[in-house]
Formats: sequence, structure tokens, C-alpha cells
Amino acid sequence: MIESKPFFFDYDLIPLQESLSQWGEPDFRVNQLWQGMYRGLKVDAAEISNLPTSLRQKMIEHYDFSHLTPEVTQKSTDGSTRKILFRLPDDHAVETVLMRYKKRNTLCISTQSGCAMGCVFCATGQMGFQRNLSSGEIVEQVVFFARELKESGQRITNVVFMGMGEPLHNYEQTMSALDRLNQKTGMGLGARRFTISTVGLIPEILHFADEHRQSNLAISLHAADDELRNSILPINKKYPLNDLIDACHEYNRKTKRRITFEWALIQDVNDSVEQAGKLSRLIRGLLCHVNVIPLNPTKGYSGQATTKERARRFQTILERNGIPCTIRVRRGIDIQAGCGQLAAG
Repeated sequence: MIESKPFFFDYDLIPLQESLSQWGEPDFRVNQLWQGMYRGLKVDAAEISNLPTSLRQKMIEHYDFSHLTPEVTQKSTDGSTRKILFRLPDDHAVETVLMRYKKRNTLCISTQSGCAMGCVFCATGQMGFQRNLSSGEIVEQVVFFARELKESGQRITNVVFMGMGEPLHNYEQTMSALDRLNQKTGMGLGARRFTISTVGLIPEILHFADEHRQSNLAISLHAADDELRNSILPINKKYPLNDLIDACHEYNRKTKRRITFEWALIQDVNDSVEQAGKLSRLIRGLLCHVNVIPLNPTKGYSGQATTKERARRFQTILERNGIPCTIRVRRGIDIQAGCGQLAAG
């Protein structure tokens, strides 16, 4: 990616402090800058009034303060979901979704433009992999919407890394962004307000467990046997189910934290009594919760969403086997903002 200047949101506090010290600035200046951008949610250094004019000008000359240009904004008919397509400096694009509930504002952010995992029912997978986002490009999605919500006296309450891309395929940049959003001097969002989603990259799941992070882990499962999962999630050929479940047990053991399993219910594919029974046996003994959601439609996949009756039957079977299960309400389907629907040219 071609950049004319370093991108401010790619930097942590200490590297910025080192840069400013080379300019002869005292340490407290970087704290003013940091607070202005992450807490004051200013658009750039020029808006931070407690910085000297000379430093504001120097920051604008030497740093970029945005990589995201809003290009297309869509709002669902019920007004609860809004999606923005952002154009990046190299002309790639990402989509970010804000979902508003009575007591919370959840932001679904992207970690890649496109995705290399190739899940057959996912629009992002259908578009293929474009590139990883930098940590700052991940962070800026949150900052952008935080600015907008602040204008109406609201704030982001939850962030889910469930937008475009596989977060654990861009592990270092994703975790760097999470840390910056979490740290008290940054955005200050609590660790448990974040959820990281993955299709099941075992080495990265174990790495995540080793770091003893307090953020939530969600695994897109969608099938309870290797033959079916191979056909809809190609990554299963590399990391088969038994190995993935072993990694989940290890994650439970090391972190004592619950795993959420995501399951898109596809009519006559993975919504059967047999699949529900297999899933119950597969994840028995894990500290976990299953979220099921009728499949969201995409242009590149002919499968259909299951019916309400079959979804309830699937849920009942899991619950009878002691597996907590929630049927999620689909949101933003009319603007292609639901799970698996994000894509960009």
C-alpha cells in the first residue's frame, strides 16, 4: 500500500512520544495529542486547542489522520442499522456496520478488505482476499462512529470483529487495534466489550488463549461433521473439527472463558435433527453458548434460510442436551448489512 505520510492511528503512545521528543516536545504534549484524538475524538491535530499552533501544524504536515473516506451510506428501513462503505487510500474498500439497540450500540468492524477463507455462503469470502487492514485502519472505524454517536450524546458500547475478513488471519494488527481501543488512555473500552470471531484458525486460537485476553471469542462452526463442514468452510480441510474442538477445550482450560459458536442455519443443509444431535455431542463438556441465525442471502450462494419452526427445533434439541442456545434476530438484511453479507468492489 502506498502511503504519503505515516498514519496516526497506526501508532501506539510510546512510538509517538519518541517522535515528538525528537522534535524537542515535552512528554506531556503527546498525552494531550493522544487524549484529544482518542477521548476528544477530534478529526485531526489541528482541532486540539491545547496544543501549540506550531505543533499542530507540524503534526498535520508529517502525519495522515484518516485512511477512511465514506463513500456509500445505507440505513435499514427500521432505522436500527447503518452501514458505511469506506474507500481506502489504495482504492480498496471495507464496510462497517452500526447496530443500535435500546441499551447498547454495537459496532461490527472489518479487519481485511475481502477474505481468503472462502466460506461459500459469505459475500466477503466470495469476493476473495484483497489485503489486510493496518491496526490504525481497524481503529479508525471505531473512532469514526464514536465521533458520530458523541454528537447525540451516545457512545459505542460493544465492538465485534465480525465484519469483512478473518481477524485471526490478520492477528498482530487486529490485536494491536484491540489493545489501543482497550487501553485506559485510549478509547477506554473494556476488554469484555470486544468479541473476536474466527472460522477456526487453530494456531491463532491457541495463541489467543496463551495471551489470557479477557475479550470474547466466537467461532463460526456451521457444521458438526467434517464432510459437511469441508463443503461450506474450506478451512476445515486444514483444521478439521476434532482438532478445532481440542483447541476449544484448551482455550477453556487456559482462560476459563466461554466460547460462542456461530451457526448459520441453511435450509436442508445444516438445520436437521441429525446435525443438532451431532453438534450436541461434539461440544458437550465445553463452556460454550451457541448462536443460531437463519442464513442471510448473498448473490453467490443459492442456499436458503431455514424456517422459524426448524430453527426452534434445532434450538430445542441443543437445550435438551444441556447446550445453551439463542436464536439471533437478523438485522440490516435489506441493506446487506447482516452476518456474511458485507462485500465491496
